[in-house]
Amino acid sequence: MTATPWGFRDILPEEAQAREDIALTVKACLKGHGYLPVETPILEDKAALDAGGHLADTPFKLFDEDGRFLVVRPDNTLPIVRLVSSRMDAHDLPLRLRYEAPVVRAASRNSGLTRQFTQLGFELIGEGGATGDAEVVSLAIEAVRALELPAWHIVCGSVRPFKEVLARCSSRELADRVVALVHANDFVDLDDVVAASAEDAPVRRALTELPRLSGGVEVLDRVDELLEGIGAGAGATADLRALYGALAERAPEARERLSFDFSLMNSFDYYTGLVFKVYAAGIPDAVGSGGRYDAVFDGVLAAAPHVPAAGLAFSLERLEAARSTDEVPEAAPLRIAVPKGSLNADALRVLEAAGLDVACLRDPGRHLIFRARDTHEGADAIGDVEYIIVRPTDAPAFVALGGADCGICGRDSLIEADLNVLQLADLQFGACRFIEAEPAWRAGEAERAYARRGSLRVATKYPRIASAWYESCGVNADIVSLHGNIELGPIVGLSDRIVDITATGTTLRENDLVITGEVMECTARFFANPGRARLDARVRRLAERLASVAG
Repeated sequence: MTATPWGFRDILPEEAQAREDIALTVKACLKGHGYLPVETPILEDKAALDAGGHLADTPFKLFDEDGRFLVVRPDNTLPIVRLVSSRMDAHDLPLRLRYEAPVVRAASRNSGLTRQFTQLGFELIGEGGATGDAEVVSLAIEAVRALELPAWHIVCGSVRPFKEVLARCSSRELADRVVALVHANDFVDLDDVVAASAEDAPVRRALTELPRLSGGVEVLDRVDELLEGIGAGAGATADLRALYGALAERAPEARERLSFDFSLMNSFDYYTGLVFKVYAAGIPDAVGSGGRYDAVFDGVLAAAPHVPAAGLAFSLERLEAARSTDEVPEAAPLRIAVPKGSLNADALRVLEAAGLDVACLRDPGRHLIFRARDTHEGADAIGDVEYIIVRPTDAPAFVALGGADCGICGRDSLIEADLNVLQLADLQFGACRFIEAEPAWRAGEAERAYARRGSLRVATKYPRIASAWYESCGVNADIVSLHGNIELGPIVGLSDRIVDITATGTTLRENDLVITGEVMECTARFFANPGRARLDARVRRLAERLASVAG
């Protein structure tokens, strides 16, 4: 064997030494505050972890000789919940525990993502409120300082305000749909779903505006205004205000590196209040993340029915990357992924309408990177920008993996890429429909084939979109992934039907294909790397300007 399995790698002595130095520095900080080490097994009983909360997906599952369903741990917090519930009691509270351990998570093949990484984390169990929040956040700050990470920044949010809004939704179905879209960072579909709902205007406004709020402590005032508009009190931001005040005593200069962002609202079934991420060295991936998860320990300890808890996990790999990265200068241009092909002309049109100079893109030749400047001046100025010319299908990868701060592509490319990006604005061009079709002269054959085989064979260039649609329809489909001439599939008997894009229907008519189903509509969207959107206000300013000129 000459290589490791994909998503895993060897670490040679020089890098291993650097990683050990990082781990020792972090652990020394935690040890100095009374945090004690614990270790849990790499394999856990899945049922035991599920009892503690939502379990991140893991690609490695197995049964042992006793028939128990085991998983390779995808996280360290839930194993510690299991450890505390089975080995400790209320007399031990508060518990201050720390760990250094590898975890394994699912990742899409050929996405450039790793499946194994090491967490350096700590859990504060039995200390709640502002005191607990301040301890956890200030410990994270102390660690990044000890590591001398450049340009570190703390971004805080809370799930409480949005839970208050969800509780006032008249439809449980709507609330579940909204949560799914917020977790997916899809604020464009969120706008459409909420606009089509029967909710009162204040609730609709809060549902769509709250996830977009970011900035300094003054942002909390707007959160309170939105909650007051739906009849909720101002208490939902009390934890964040208290944290801001507590940091004035523990780490006063850190407040200059603290911001609030309410796109940080993932895992509603796990986190109960504060959620926060630690960024450093200008890299877009958070080097650490954590928050408050009080409900996880409810009923775990007999003598303490309710036990507050909070914690944070650093990624050793990201700490390593941040430590070896030079500090990014504040004047770095905003890098925008601009699509080539059919979306290019309209992309240039909206960028120019939003005030960006796009003259260099009119005749790019073979050049792929261009510098330009925002023509706006004043508070909303963006300054220097850098365009990179990419295929629309590649734009999500460039943005998600840090090659660009933000970009433009079709909704279909975002779905097919299935990467972590923040969808901020519908640009309302490049409109097309995704349809299901078959040859007119084969009418009825697909239904007979389905009755015989129990599945429908479908050719498409868009396997994720097609699979999701058939699943939503309750149809068992065998997807055949092709890259061109999709129409040939059912004509030559390769498939029963196709799922493809149509704008005018001309290609369908010329090949005697008829539409048998409407899958979805698609337009171009402006999207961003979540980390860059949280760290660089220019991203959201550009999103607002593009949204104002779209159409």
